[in-house]
Amino acid sequence: MPPSTSWAPVSGRRLFVVLLVLFLLAFGAAVSDADAVTGQGVTEAAATPDRARYDVSLRSDADGGRWSGRQRITFRNASHRPLREVFLRLWGNGEDECGTPGAPSPVLVSNIGGGTRGPLLVRCTALRIDLPKPLAHGERTSVAFDVSITVPDRNARFGREGAYRFLGNALPVLAVHDAKGPHLDPYVALGESFYALTSDFRVRLDYPSALKVPATGHTRTLPGRPGRSVTVSVADRVRDFAWAAGPFRTATQTTPDGVRVKSYWAPDVPAVGVSLTRTDAVTAIDRLGREFGRYPYGEIDLVMTSQFGGGMEYPGLVLLGTTEEGSAVVHEVAHQWWYGIVGNDEYASPWLDESFAQYANARFYGWETRECWSDVYWPDDSTALTSSMAYWSQHRGEYHLVYTAGPCALADLERTLGADAMARLLKRYARDHWYGVSTTADFKKAAQAMTPDDLGPFWEAHRIR
Repeated sequence: MPPSTSWAPVSGRRLFVVLLVLFLLAFGAAVSDADAVTGQGVTEAAATPDRARYDVSLRSDADGGRWSGRQRITFRNASHRPLREVFLRLWGNGEDECGTPGAPSPVLVSNIGGGTRGPLLVRCTALRIDLPKPLAHGERTSVAFDVSITVPDRNARFGREGAYRFLGNALPVLAVHDAKGPHLDPYVALGESFYALTSDFRVRLDYPSALKVPATGHTRTLPGRPGRSVTVSVADRVRDFAWAAGPFRTATQTTPDGVRVKSYWAPDVPAVGVSLTRTDAVTAIDRLGREFGRYPYGEIDLVMTSQFGGGMEYPGLVLLGTTEEGSAVVHEVAHQWWYGIVGNDEYASPWLDESFAQYANARFYGWETRECWSDVYWPDDSTALTSSMAYWSQHRGEYHLVYTAGPCALADLERTLGADAMARLLKRYARDHWYGVSTTADFKKAAQAMTPDDLGPFWEAHRIR
């Protein structure tokens, strides 16, 4: 019915209804780009593409150093603003950038369907794809493309060690687009640049049967063509997909709470280190599940080699440099919650995953934290624990603060609130941001709700800004 051009007398009840409708219309307009709802009902600025699905089929060469195939991404526009383009983050090009004529970028995309190829941006780590027409709120579409991935000759999360290949951040993923626009931050090797919403992955990996291929998600390995095997992976509500390839030794065990822990290690890894890593992982996955919420993915893969530097976390898969003293497995397993389940923009707020994972690590091993500040040195008053990777990249010698000052600050918060209140805070905070995205402001608000005392001086003293 077209609106009336004149006003008529309105009863009290009708006036209430009219005012309610006007309020709802105004409220809806005000939150048109702030209506994305996370797993447990927390409202955040709308971020898109929403609940993407990745269907991927890749085939490897003889040693798992090169993979090629087809990838399709189906997604929904959660924003009320039309979506005119999407950006693929080609994080695997981060260190080699645009390559050279004789050595092209490690990750190449071609034969795009469902959109028009735009320029390569941010040193060849972002590819714009223009959609055929604006994608309205709530509408779904898909883009598809051929992808070629060549593992670089370096020992890194996307790299190789001897006969072993690591494919972390190798698969093209969609950039997040929110009220700030598309997130096209630069790649950093010092830490992480990554910011992703949870998505569903269906990945088929075809490779020589002499290789073992751990991967994100629930996996099944089937016979392929003669001399080849196929691993099929199903992973729901994860922020990325990673895999490795090599002649690994393997073992599997199930935790008391029912999580399958699959271990893959190179033969030169000390047996005692493998044993320590496996034992700690089995204990940690259940214990952290009780502290932060049950691990939802059912399976986690531990990939161990002797020379890998430290560790690197991916959903359902961690890369671990392993010695006779074990590895950083508990820290990396803690990342399954702090980054994986409870997401954050790792470029803007690295402390939200690294400091929280290291705090969980310290609690697991029972480290004394009352004197931990003796290892912390703040270079000047401008340095903040909550600085972004833009800052840490320019102050590389200070980045350790997210691993030292961060868990110290959280341990102090535990003493300020009390151990029981801190435990309730973290479990509730994880629940409220389950599969969502958290911010420093969110955490400060949640912590303040646990006490009548003003935490403002605490945040200032601990440089949580």
